[in-house]
Amino acid sequence: MSSSIHLKQIDHRFTLAKQQVSLFEDLNIELHSGQSYAIVGPSGVGKSSLLLLMAGLEPPVSGEVQFQKSGKPQLLKSLRQISGFIFQQFHLLPELDALNNVALPLKLKGDKRALTTAELWLDKVGLAERMYHKPQQLSGGEQQRVAIARAFVMQPQFIFADEPTGNLDEKTAQHIAQLMFDCCQQSGAGLVLVTHSMELAQQADTLLQLGQGKLTVKARNQATSRVGALC
Repeated sequence: MSSSIHLKQIDHRFTLAKQQVSLFEDLNIELHSGQSYAIVGPSGVGKSSLLLLMAGLEPPVSGEVQFQKSGKPQLLKSLRQISGFIFQQFHLLPELDALNNVALPLKLKGDKRALTTAELWLDKVGLAERMYHKPQQLSGGEQQRVAIARAFVMQPQFIFADEPTGNLDEKTAQHIAQLMFDCCQQSGAGLVLVTHSMELAQQADTLLQLGQGKLTVKARNQATSRVGALC
């Protein structure tokens, strides 16, 4: 079943020192499951805010964020229920081993096969032999692989990743990025990531560039277009 996220006429701003700072104005864009998108741009232009809007985690000041399945509108809260999240900070529970960190979302839903499914995903990310280790016993790259497995364990239709390789060395970051893209491709999930790395961003199907008052959209091997404005 194909899914899509539609941002329609989005305006978004925040207040800083009693001054209103506008991030997006009349922004329109569509995201589709099975496709990958990279949000890039200078610090402070609103990359993470855009990611939160796309994920339905933050409401825009005006405009509409719509989630659709097979072209039919769905409640926005249903998007959050079928989404996975990967962050720069791994957000693993220190008292749980890798297996139970990955299994936790399934356990919270009462899934009796939670541990079995978690084992399968840890094997997919190359951590079958480390599943009983706690986060403090794992390297940064291994912790991020646990976080990736946890994000995919619920069979999400979209993965949202905010600087997922920001705390990793270059070699480990390349491995983690490839793993993330591979998992999305195999599962059919859409991937939306924020990154400062142009090398990582260029692996995505579509580049979303924030800067100079514009959102510039460039599909791989296609011409550049501009969608909406930033002020």
